[in-house]
Amino acid sequence: MLWVLDLDGVVWLAGTAIEGSAEAIGRLRDAGETVAFLTNNSGPTLSDYVAMLGRVGIQADSGELVTSAQAAASLLEPGSRAAVVGGPGLTEALEARGVTLVPAADGPAAVVVGRSLRLDFDSLAAAASAIRAGARFVATNTDATFPTPHGLEPGAGALVAYLEVGSGTSAEVAGKPHQAAGDILRQRFGQPDLVVGDRPDTDGRFAQLLGAPFALVLSGVTGPGDLPVSPEPSVIETNLAAVVAAKLGA
Repeated sequence: MLWVLDLDGVVWLAGTAIEGSAEAIGRLRDAGETVAFLTNNSGPTLSDYVAMLGRVGIQADSGELVTSAQAAASLLEPGSRAAVVGGPGLTEALEARGVTLVPAADGPAAVVVGRSLRLDFDSLAAAASAIRAGARFVATNTDATFPTPHGLEPGAGALVAYLEVGSGTSAEVAGKPHQAAGDILRQRFGQPDLVVGDRPDTDGRFAQLLGAPFALVLSGVTGPGDLPVSPEPSVIETNLAAVVAAKLGA
C-alpha cells in the first residue's frame, strides 16, 4: 500500500514535529507499507528536507520526496531560460532540470514563483514586467497559508496572487492539486492508496485527481471548527498517528 504524506501540517509544523508522526511512519514501514512524502513547500532543498526529517526522527532519502519545485521544473524544457522568485529548493529543481537561470530583466522564457522569505519590490516588479512581456508564468503552488507552531503565515499563493494582479496574467500551477505533481508521483511510485494531508483544497483535491482516498488530519491548516469540508475525506483524524492507528489497528 502506498501512503502519500504531506509534510507541513502532517509530519511537522515549520520543522517542529507533530506528536507521534515519526512513530507512525516507523509503524507503516515496519508493516511493509510504502511511504512517499509530497510537499507543496518549494523553499528547502532536497538535502534540507532529508536533514529536517532526520531531526524529527524520520530516516528518509531524497528519492522518497516529491516537491512542488520539482513539479514546476518538469513543466519547463531543459535549456530554456527562466527567472526565479523563490527559495533554494526551487533553484535546485530548475538547475537539475537543465534550465538556465537568468535575472527577470534579461528576457526569460518563464518566470517561476514559489514561497520565498526574502522579497523586495524591485525583484517583484521585474518579474511582473517579464510576465507582461510574454514570459510564461509558472507557480509551484497557490497555498494561501503556511502552518507554523505559532499560527498561519502567508503561503506561496499570496505571492502568486500579488504577481497575478501586477502582471494581469494567471499563473500555471504545478504542485498539488495539479497534474504535474500527480504525473511525477505516479512515475516514481505508482498509484497511491491513500493521500494524507491537512488541506482539503490541495491534498483533498489532489486525492480526487489521482482517484485515491483522502485522509484529513486536523493538526495543520484545517481544524475541528472548519468541518465539514469539501471534498469530503474518507478519514478524519486528529493527526497522522491516529490515521495510521485507524488503518492498521490501534
